[in-house]
Amino acid sequence: MSQSVSELKQRPEEGCYIHGLFLEGARWDPTAFQLAESRPKELYTEMAVIWLLPMPNRKIQNQAFYLCPIYKTLTRAGTLSTTGHSTNYVIAVEIPSNQPQRHWIKRGVALICALDY
Repeated sequence: MSQSVSELKQRPEEGCYIHGLFLEGARWDPTAFQLAESRPKELYTEMAVIWLLPMPNRKIQNQAFYLCPIYKTLTRAGTLSTTGHSTNYVIAVEIPSNQPQRHWIKRGVALICALDY
């Protein structure tokens, strides 16, 4: 979303807004409206407001995004035997990007709910 949290006065008709997440391994570029490389010595950056709009059986249209995992904390250790995901894993969201997915995967880019737990 291009608006900040303070500018959003109503909830959406469908879905929900998510704010307060932090990006690890990349930053959000508000002018280009996409992921960008981290600046030097910048470990975590604040993510823009995300409009979460779940869709059942969604078909991927194009690859101009990074399927970014969201974790509860910085610790990504521990796996569930049923899914193989980390026990801190929440969900994955599509974030616009001009780089291929493997670019961000190699950098370990993820969204984090809480930096200190």
